[in-house]
Amino acid sequence: MRTKTVKNIDIQALCEYAKQFSGLDNANIALLHQVYPDVSARLQEVSDIFYDRLLLIPKTRDFLEGRVEGLKRTHVAWLHELFSSDFGVEYTQKLYKVGDVHVKVKLPVEFVAGAMTIIQSELIRIFGEVYADDQAMLLKAIRALNAATGFSLLIMQESYQSSSLAEELEKFLRITGMSRKLFDNLARAYK
Repeated sequence: MRTKTVKNIDIQALCEYAKQFSGLDNANIALLHQVYPDVSARLQEVSDIFYDRLLLIPKTRDFLEGRVEGLKRTHVAWLHELFSSDFGVEYTQKLYKVGDVHVKVKLPVEFVAGAMTIIQSELIRIFGEVYADDQAMLLKAIRALNAATGFSLLIMQESYQSSSLAEELEKFLRITGMSRKLFDNLARAYK
């Protein structure tokens, strides 16, 4: 049975699709759980550096000013989830809603991909320190991290795209005065 809970999106199918694309499998999820105790105390550090860097970028600063402390709390909680989640439907729904919120606040889409790069960079730096004497573990941890952040990015971008299209459609309907029912009928007629 499929789970359709967010804007008629089949979250279970989206979750499976993102896992296939990102390479996020049970082994990578188990590895993230395994490394979590080694990095959990440093996740606040990652978030602090993340927001310090974002505040240096003029285009991102306007979205953050006056909100950084609250955003940091949410961000750190997500970083903990990145290492403790099962990456199932619940996690997928949560990230899907994050993408939707990003559209509502008019956050440019490239900010999400750029932000994920900062996060990966900082976590890889920490992995390098923690696993300096275990090259095999370092590589496995990086691979698992890439899969998890890739999965997360795919979900947020899918949500962003769907939410942006929905917003544009609503704008079109308002401008033209066309009803949603008429638009849907026309769309079905021209499939």
